[in-house]
Amino acid sequence: MVVDASNLVAGRLSSIVAKNLLEGRRVAVINAEKAVFTGTRRKLEERLEFFEVKSRINPKHTPRHYRRPDTFFRRMVRGMLPRRKPSGAEAMKRLRVYVGVPEAYRGKGATSFKEAEYDTAGRKHMTLGELCAAMGWRGGAGEAEKR
Repeated sequence: MVVDASNLVAGRLSSIVAKNLLEGRRVAVINAEKAVFTGTRRKLEERLEFFEVKSRINPKHTPRHYRRPDTFFRRMVRGMLPRRKPSGAEAMKRLRVYVGVPEAYRGKGATSFKEAEYDTAGRKHMTLGELCAAMGWRGGAGEAEKR
C-alpha cells in the first residue's frame, strides 16, 4: 500500500498506518514532509523547546530527536505500535517512509485517507517539513530530487 501524506494530519495518518502494519500490510508513505500538524505556529514552536533538552552530566545520555521528516514520522508510528513485542517489531520492518516521491513509486496510485484529511484553507497549521526545518533539518527541496 502506498500512502501520500500530502495535507493529511500527521497523528491521524500515523495511527491509520500503524493499524495497517499490525494487520500485516506493507506500507510506504511518500511526501512525508507535507504531512500537517494542526494548531498555531506559536504553539508548535513552544513544543520545539522540548527538543532542546540536554543532559548536563553526560551528553551521551541526552535524548535523541530526529530532525528529518521521514525519520520523525517513523518515530510517530513507532509510538503507536507495541514495538517491544514481536508483532510490533515485525510491523516496523514493513514500514517505509520517504521525503518526496522516489522513482519506484512514481505513477503508482497512492491512497489517501478521508478521515485524516485536513482543509488548510484559512486554518492554522504547519507542515512536517516546516517543523523539521525549525528543528535544524537542512534538507528542504533538494532532498526530494535526490531520490
